[in-house]
Amino acid sequence: MADFFNTSSGIAVLILGQVLAVVAFVMISLLFLVYGDRKIWAAVQMRRGPNVVGAFGLLQTVADALKYIFKEVVVPAGADKTVFILAPLTSFVLAMIAWAVIPFNDGWVLADINVAILYVFAVSSLEVYGVIMGGWASNSKYAFLGSLRSAAQMISYEVSIGLIIIGVILSSGSLNFGAIVNAQDTSYGFFGWYWLPHFPMVFLFFISALAETNRPPFDLPEAESELVAGYQVEYSSTPFLLFMAGEYIAIFLMCALITLLFFGGWLSPIPSLPSGVLWMVSKMAFFFFLFAMVKAITPRYRYDQLMRLGWKIFLPFSLIWVVFVSFAAKFDWFWGVYARWTVGG
Repeated sequence: MADFFNTSSGIAVLILGQVLAVVAFVMISLLFLVYGDRKIWAAVQMRRGPNVVGAFGLLQTVADALKYIFKEVVVPAGADKTVFILAPLTSFVLAMIAWAVIPFNDGWVLADINVAILYVFAVSSLEVYGVIMGGWASNSKYAFLGSLRSAAQMISYEVSIGLIIIGVILSSGSLNFGAIVNAQDTSYGFFGWYWLPHFPMVFLFFISALAETNRPPFDLPEAESELVAGYQVEYSSTPFLLFMAGEYIAIFLMCALITLLFFGGWLSPIPSLPSGVLWMVSKMAFFFFLFAMVKAITPRYRYDQLMRLGWKIFLPFSLIWVVFVSFAAKFDWFWGVYARWTVGG
């Protein structure tokens, strides 16, 4: 059996198994994320939330998904059918393949590549295309306006996300997620992680992640009061399900990025406790809880305020931070906390 796994077909089987494991984890998480999102929103508004299908309403998301799968796919008259169907597929597939480089534990990663951050950044930038295609192919002015807004918003906040990540890369000296997490592995536990030296950037990254994934208070593309439902207005059934799934998977990816870059990934906050995959997943769940709370308690931004925040506040601030981290790493300021590749973990 061991010999079989050394052959090319054996390696193919192994890779397929690993891919299915990651896909299964993301899809099962997706069911609970949507449930959690709705439950948290309901709790803030003093409602019960989903509570009928299954114990505590746990199967409500499954019921909704099945409903979407079995409904008829309606393609509007005058829509470009090929692009119309391709758009949600693009959105979903790109959100999924970004998980190929996300490690869940030391060595638990599909593709352990040196340019993992660059890969995630490239794939998440391409997600804009799914939105633009969906808005354009719908042949509706509401959908087109929504997709234009969404594209402008995602591109604007990607700039500041990129600059914030550059600060972390400068400290770690690597683009590999495993190396970044290992650089945070110090004897100080929780206080050795990057959230402390890069403290202001944690907030900026979190807010930029909200804008990047079209979450409230930055859900301008889906502003129900103004644009009906944004770029998704003409979608129903399975294509709509793919858009929604892509959105939640992208949110979960952002939770994973915050965990890996600033909060030590799978590392234990207390040095005496063992590190492992449970820490990684629980940190991701905690950040999703924060995403859900922000949705429940904030009013929507106006479009011009959103753009001003991105270009006039976040961009200059993150640029200044990159320069500061460069000098701090070069000249060993603050006892070398910004230059982890020299002092080691």
